[in-house]
Amino acid sequence: MNSRFILRVAVLASVVGGAALAAQAAENPYAAEVAAFGKVVDLWPEGKMPGEATTKAEILDRGKPDGDVNYQNVSHPTITIRRAPGDGVHPAMLICPGGGYFLLAWRHEGMEIAQWANSLGMDAFILKYRVPNDGGVALMDAQRAVSWIRANAKELKVDPTKIAQIGFSAGANLTARTANNFGSRRYDAIDAVDSASSRPDATLLIYPGGLLKGGFRAAPTPDLALNEENIVTKETPPVFITQTEDDFCQVENSLAYYLACKKCGVNAAMLLGPKGGHGYGSRRTGRDNDTWPDVAGTWLKRVLQF
Repeated sequence: MNSRFILRVAVLASVVGGAALAAQAAENPYAAEVAAFGKVVDLWPEGKMPGEATTKAEILDRGKPDGDVNYQNVSHPTITIRRAPGDGVHPAMLICPGGGYFLLAWRHEGMEIAQWANSLGMDAFILKYRVPNDGGVALMDAQRAVSWIRANAKELKVDPTKIAQIGFSAGANLTARTANNFGSRRYDAIDAVDSASSRPDATLLIYPGGLLKGGFRAAPTPDLALNEENIVTKETPPVFITQTEDDFCQVENSLAYYLACKKCGVNAAMLLGPKGGHGYGSRRTGRDNDTWPDVAGTWLKRVLQF
């Protein structure tokens, strides 16, 4: 084949590829920041991911307000790792952003939470779990993520006995279900990772939803019953909860979970307030529970002893 033709094709491909990258950058100027935030690893071995996933192309949306990026149409679950400063072995925090199982609020319930975890001396692991879904495959991803961190603790330089899991809104729902279903893995084991426990050592539920009997938006029952995927037992991990009374995800979700934990002798702490709304992450906006990161940080250090 003519060498000039090959060169011409190569140059054209370079121009087209560069134009595509430029178009992506113009469409979402935050993509490079997200990509550089931490080391990204695949959650599942190639070709062995259980369950279904969307066939739509993944989107990193600019978000509202501009820059509050979110992921949509996630079919390829990953973990973004961001180490805390300092050498040695650290405790770990698995972060589950919310988004109603339709999207993942990546900045304010993912990246900013990772920075907070790092400030506590914890290595952060942001879980990009599959969305949209009904929560079923998301639980597979979360169980795999806890096991993956624990199974790779030595290489990651994390303490396998000090793995916390935090979730926001639907991510809090996912965190609670991970905490209460570690004895029933939702997929057949595929490798040595799945021999490691999927039970987090501590959990944090930030404005949780869908914990009550009947699921999301269900009216609380008189006895504040939890749904069948959140049956609290004495083996349920310690939990920190925060929410406000004006949250559209009823505050009864938090009350019911807290009372169930206390009934079973599970270490539980809760910070409530009248006003604050929903979806604020760790940002201080004048809410009645603005101090939750400080309170939760103190609680975590006491519970995990670091």
